[in-house]
Amino acid sequence: MAIEVGTTAPDFELKDNHGRTVRLSDFHGPDGARNVVLLFYPFAFTSVCTDELRALRDELSAFDNDDTQLLAVSTDSIHTLRVFAEQEGLEYPLLSDFWPHGEVSRAYGVFDEGKGCAVRGTFVIDKEGLVRWTVVNALPDARDVNDYIKALAAL
Repeated sequence: MAIEVGTTAPDFELKDNHGRTVRLSDFHGPDGARNVVLLFYPFAFTSVCTDELRALRDELSAFDNDDTQLLAVSTDSIHTLRVFAEQEGLEYPLLSDFWPHGEVSRAYGVFDEGKGCAVRGTFVIDKEGLVRWTVVNALPDARDVNDYIKALAAL
């Protein structure tokens, strides 16, 4: 079961598609705090995931600015994510939950044990680290980028 609105978002430390360490807690606190749109997706190079991440790319100014940071997480390796980001022109961090396999996805309650990947879960986390909005969809069901924009506007 996915974590609920009003809960403190579990902190994590993952490598991005360039091998840099990204911590959720780096975006919280008094200095330079940003809201975070934390998006879990099953696999790079699959049709629905690619379409969702392209939609975010095309609306990037709403999700990657002085007030908000977009972080996309899958269980793919950093090497796979690097090639995927280059191929699709994705300029936001793609984080690898590869090893320990799915640990962060499990912490957020969006890991599918049978398939070995995250389902489509999105969490809008405010500057203090509280989950303020969430949506979880099944693997074949794409999410709507406009829902994220509305959730951020409500903060």
